[in-house]
Amino acid sequence: MVVFGNVSAANLPYQNGFLEALSSELMGHNSFRVPISSQALKTRTRRRTAGPLQVVCVDIPRPELENTVNFLEAASLAASFRSAPRPAKPLKVVIAGAGLAGLSTAKYLADAGHQPLLLEARNVLGGKIAAWKDEDGDWYETGLHIFFGAYPNVQNLFGELGINDRLQWKEHSMIFAMPSKPGEFSRFDFPDVLPAPLNGIWAILRNNEMLTWPEKIKFAIGLLPAMVGGQAYVEAQDGLSVEEWMRKQGVPDRVTDEVFIAMSKALNFINPDELSMQCILIALNRFLQEKHGSKMAFLDGNPPERLCMPIVEHIRSLGGEVRLNSRIRKIELEDDGTVKNFLLTDGTTIQGDAYVFATPVDILKLLLPDSWKEIPYFKRLEKLVGVPVINVHIWFDRKLKNTYDHLLFSRSNLLSVYADMSLTCKEYYDPNRSMLELVFAPAEEWISRTDSDIIDATMKELEKLFPDEIAADQSKAKILKYHVVKTPRSVYKTIPDCEPCRPLQRSPIQGFYLAGDYTKQKYLASMEGAVLSGKFCSQSIVQDYELLASSGRRNLSETTVST
Repeated sequence: MVVFGNVSAANLPYQNGFLEALSSELMGHNSFRVPISSQALKTRTRRRTAGPLQVVCVDIPRPELENTVNFLEAASLAASFRSAPRPAKPLKVVIAGAGLAGLSTAKYLADAGHQPLLLEARNVLGGKIAAWKDEDGDWYETGLHIFFGAYPNVQNLFGELGINDRLQWKEHSMIFAMPSKPGEFSRFDFPDVLPAPLNGIWAILRNNEMLTWPEKIKFAIGLLPAMVGGQAYVEAQDGLSVEEWMRKQGVPDRVTDEVFIAMSKALNFINPDELSMQCILIALNRFLQEKHGSKMAFLDGNPPERLCMPIVEHIRSLGGEVRLNSRIRKIELEDDGTVKNFLLTDGTTIQGDAYVFATPVDILKLLLPDSWKEIPYFKRLEKLVGVPVINVHIWFDRKLKNTYDHLLFSRSNLLSVYADMSLTCKEYYDPNRSMLELVFAPAEEWISRTDSDIIDATMKELEKLFPDEIAADQSKAKILKYHVVKTPRSVYKTIPDCEPCRPLQRSPIQGFYLAGDYTKQKYLASMEGAVLSGKFCSQSIVQDYELLASSGRRNLSETTVST
């Protein structure tokens, strides 16, 4: 559904109460159209009917990722499902949530010879990577999604599906706006001739615009314990915020201000005074230890069609099933406290041999049966709370010049990262007009504000990034239309001391499992984390096959559906 006008997702009417409000509008999406001249409309129509899309932007060849340790590990785990002994009686596994975690779980269970039934509450695939098409045929997304070289399970998944060519790789750089010099940027360029971590060290040493040499030296000294202590040290820093850790290590505050505000907002949509330092150290470890770890790619089009549908087609080809518009109202229990069935909002009950919840943690907590809530495994989930984020799309009446075919770190107070999607993405390519997609974060104070308020604030920030091309009053570039997508509860907020609260995928309830980036895996809140959690969840179910198959509580011949 597209709502035109200044309508806040937080104020939309709901028919089914608070649970449906949160789960249905976890990603609210609103839009506004500025009247377009007849000439502009004719131009847009010609662009859409002129024939095959012709793209002039040049992408970088896909990096060599297959020989890295992490990729080989990811590929090995994926292969283990395909090579697993075929089950005598495949398990019917009911999975709630068709985001990347649920899709991954269903995909790898199907690979192992089981029969997943994937239920999605909404009418769109993808969860946190969902997208919608407006009446002009333009797509707008839940978030600005970047695929890193350091995402081995995601990269392996693209390869398994035969869609590696759908990733548009960009030059190996990180580009930051310069607030003190409006309209200018500072780059960290990673030379391809050097191995990791030398390419990253060279990129940092060569950049003299953001950090001074004394600041670089103090930061390097501060990082030494992480380099020496390895993963054990990284995990031990979960109790400190980024700001606290930097000060403890004697790193100047300006390093945090110049680099890590932007990095914190990009990683978890919050500032360094809230973000756990473990999150930063994990990212730095991946980026510095893998030559192509920080190299970025954009998907060549909308995520539901270009990424999610190939997974769905794979699942269905192996006998699995995916259903949209199948919202769960209640987890109904047997007398012994195990799952009896999922009750849907339309009154349908769904039974299986095993059950997986692959929804965001906030929805899981709302649906937990009362008798489970005091179990320590579930009780610890109380600290895991989704962080609000807003994704903004603005179509302008002209092609903006002060931008790159790349992800850009805005370093603004209100914006995190942004990109001119008319350059970076083939499906969204437009030679005449720019479409900026921007992540508005932190968003807690803005999530209930009107879309017009958010657009006005965004334009003020863009005026600093495009001083010669954009004015807040639109006296320069004019807005043709915009879409605002609000996610009141996105990825879990990675604040200090959250790590002990993250659950393993196998719950203490026999036959009930969890998947999602908030569950225990080493990539935290990310697309990579979601995919890996699905693999771990599938692995747990495959390992539990004998127990699940021998249970007398399930009809192993077929999933039972009753109304």
